[in-house]
Amino acid sequence: MTESFPRQQARTRRFSLGVPRAFRISPDGDRVVFLRSQGGADPVTCLWTLDVGTGKERLTADPRALGADEENLPPEERARRERVRERAGGIVAYATDADLTVAAFALSGQVYGVSLTDAGHLGGEHAAGEPFPVTTHTPALDPRPDPRGNRLAYVCDGALHVTSLDAKAWDRVLAAPQPGEDVTFGLPEFIAGEEMDRHRGYWWSPDGSALLIARVDNEPVTRWYIADPANPAAEPAKVAYPAAGTPNAKVSLLIAHVSGRLVAVDIDHEAFPYITTANWQRGHDPLVVVQTRDQRTMRLLTIDPATGAAEVILEDTDPRWLEIVPGVPAWTRDGRIAWTRDSATARQLIVATPAELRDRTAKPVTADDLQVLDVAGVDGDTVLFRASSGDPTQIELWACTPDALTKLTREPGVYAGARSGGTLVITSRTLRTEGVSVRVVRDEAEASIASLAEEPRVPAPAPVIFAAGPREVRTAVLLPTGHQAGDRRLPVLLDPYGGPHAQRVLATSAAYLEPQWFADQGFAVVIADGRGTPGRGPEWERAVAGDLATPVLEDQVAALEAAAARFPDLDTGKVAIRGWSFGGYLAALAVLRRPDVFGAAIAGAPVTDWHLYDTHYTERYLGIPGDGNDSYDSSSLVSFAERQALSHQRPLLLIHGLADDNVVVAHTLRLSGALLAAGYPHEVLPLTGITHLASSETVAENMLLLQLAFLRRALGMS
Repeated sequence: MTESFPRQQARTRRFSLGVPRAFRISPDGDRVVFLRSQGGADPVTCLWTLDVGTGKERLTADPRALGADEENLPPEERARRERVRERAGGIVAYATDADLTVAAFALSGQVYGVSLTDAGHLGGEHAAGEPFPVTTHTPALDPRPDPRGNRLAYVCDGALHVTSLDAKAWDRVLAAPQPGEDVTFGLPEFIAGEEMDRHRGYWWSPDGSALLIARVDNEPVTRWYIADPANPAAEPAKVAYPAAGTPNAKVSLLIAHVSGRLVAVDIDHEAFPYITTANWQRGHDPLVVVQTRDQRTMRLLTIDPATGAAEVILEDTDPRWLEIVPGVPAWTRDGRIAWTRDSATARQLIVATPAELRDRTAKPVTADDLQVLDVAGVDGDTVLFRASSGDPTQIELWACTPDALTKLTREPGVYAGARSGGTLVITSRTLRTEGVSVRVVRDEAEASIASLAEEPRVPAPAPVIFAAGPREVRTAVLLPTGHQAGDRRLPVLLDPYGGPHAQRVLATSAAYLEPQWFADQGFAVVIADGRGTPGRGPEWERAVAGDLATPVLEDQVAALEAAAARFPDLDTGKVAIRGWSFGGYLAALAVLRRPDVFGAAIAGAPVTDWHLYDTHYTERYLGIPGDGNDSYDSSSLVSFAERQALSHQRPLLLIHGLADDNVVVAHTLRLSGALLAAGYPHEVLPLTGITHLASSETVAENMLLLQLAFLRRALGMS
C-alpha cells in the first residue's frame, strides 16, 4: 500500500530529517562541521566533519553509540528546543573552539566533547571521532568550549560552571544563584529565546580568561500554570510568562573571570531592560545591543572587560519600533562593525568604524532596492549577508568586501550560507529542484554535502506566483495537478501565515508541498504575504503598528480577489481559510469579520486575546496596554466576539495543544467561551500533550486528515 503524503510528512518531520544544517568552517577553510541525521526518516541527529580538500565526510559523533535518551531530557532543554522549534533529537546543537579542533554538545543532560582533527586534541588525549564525557554535573545545558579549546563552560541548576577539557580535571562555579532566588546565570530568558532569536546567555572572551554572562531574575514575572487534563494526577507545570503589560524578568550582565573575579557591567537596565544580542570577538571588546521596553530606542555598546563600563557607539530610534536583525553587530578584521539601518524604503547594511557610527557619517553599502534580512557571518573583512532585491520571494546571498558588493547566487530561490577561511558553504532551495542542495566552494574547487532527506510522495508543486492588487501583495496559487482551465469550478482554500517574521510566498518548491497536497484534494490554494510580513522593507513591516487585524485581513481579501480574476475557475462562493499561530489568528479573524467572503475557517493555536501574549512581541506592535490604548481590544478576537452580533455564522474549527507554553490554550478556551455566549456554533479539537510545535507523528498526520474532512463538510464538497 502506498504511503500517504500526510503520513510521510509526519514521519519525516516535514522532510527536515536528513537535511544538513548548522555549518561551521575552520579558519583555514579546510574543514566543515555540521549536523545531519543518517536518513530521511531518522530523527537522531549526528555530528559530521567534511574534509574540503577530499570531499570526504566523517561521522564524528553518533548519539546512539553514547546511549542518548530522548525521553529523559532536562526540562530546560525541552524548553530550549521548543523556543527554536526543533523537530529532531540527538545532537541538535553544538559549539566549538575558534580553530574548530574540538566540539561540545549535551545529550540527556550529560556534556560530551569530541576532537575534530585527525591528530586529536590536547596532545592526542582524545582521538578524533571518539566523544568523551566532560563533567559529571547534571543536568548540564549549553556547553561551549573557550576559543582556545582548553576549557568548557556549561550551566547546571542555574549556575555557570567552567571545567577543563584536558586530563587535569577540575570544575569551578563562576556564578550561582543564592538559596531561594529564582535566578539563572548563563541562560536566556523566555522572551530572548522566543522573540529575540537569542538562544544563549554567555559569551567567552577570545583568550578564554573570562566570560560575559547574563544574570536573569525571574522573580518579578507572573506565574502561569499549564495543566495536563488527560492526567489529572499530574501537577501543573509552573511557567514564568511575561504577558503584555506585566513585569519582565530582570536581566543584567557581568564579566566573570575564570580566576573568580566578578565585574558588574554598567548598563542602564531600568531604561534599557532588553539585552537583544552580544558577542565577543578576537581583538575587540564585547559588543552588546540593548533596547527600551517600548522598542523605539536601541543602543549599540562596547564593554570594557576590566571595569564593566559601557560606551555608547550608536543610538537608533524609531517612532514605531526597531527591528532586531540577526547577525549584527559583528566586527570585521580591520576594526569596522557590521550594522543595519532603515531608510525610507529599505533595510540597509552598514559596515563602518565605531567613530563613523558614533558621529553618523557612516554610509550604507547597499542600495535602496536591496532589503537586508540578516548577516550570515563575517570572514576577515568580508561580510556575508542575505537580502532580497526587488522580488521578496527570492532570498539571495551577498558578500560585501571593502572594495565590492557581490551577489553570490544567480538562480531564483532561497539561499543561506556560511564563510570562513575563504571557504563558502551555500544552501539553496529553488522552485526547479526538490529539497536542499549544499555546495562547498573554495577557490575554483567545489564539493557538496549530501542531503539524505526523502523525496516527497506528492506531485511537484506548481505555484503561480504574482503580485496582487495595487499593493502588489505577493501571492501564490496552486491548482490540482493536471487541472486545465474550464475543467471545473474549484473551492478556494487560503493558507496564510500573514504576519510578522515569516514569509510563505517564496521561490522554493519546499514551501508548497502541503498546499499542493490540499490542492490535489480538489482545492485552489491561495497563499499571500500581506503587510507586516518581512522582505518588503520597513514601511511594509510597520504598516501593522497599532492594528494587527485590519491590514493583514484586507490584504488576504485583496489577494483572493486578484487570484479569482486571474483564474476564473476559482469558486469565490466557497472560500475557506486555515492557519497556525498568527495564521490561526488570521483564519479566525477572517471568518468572524468577513463572513461575506469566508465560508469556513480552521484556526490552529490562535492568539485570540493579545493581553495573553508575551511582552516583547505584543508591545512591539500594539504598544504597552493601558493609558487609553485601545489597540488590544480592536485587534482581539475575544473582544470582537463579545461585542458583535455574529449573525452570519460560519463553520469554525479551533485546534490547540494543551501543553503549549507560547500561545497557551487559554486563547482558544476564551474565544470558545465568547462564541458560546454569542450562540455561535464551532468545534474545538484539543491536542493532549502537544505544545505549539505539533511534532508527534500521529498527531501531525491525523491533523491534516481531520482538517481536510472538516473543509469538505463545511464547503459542501462531495
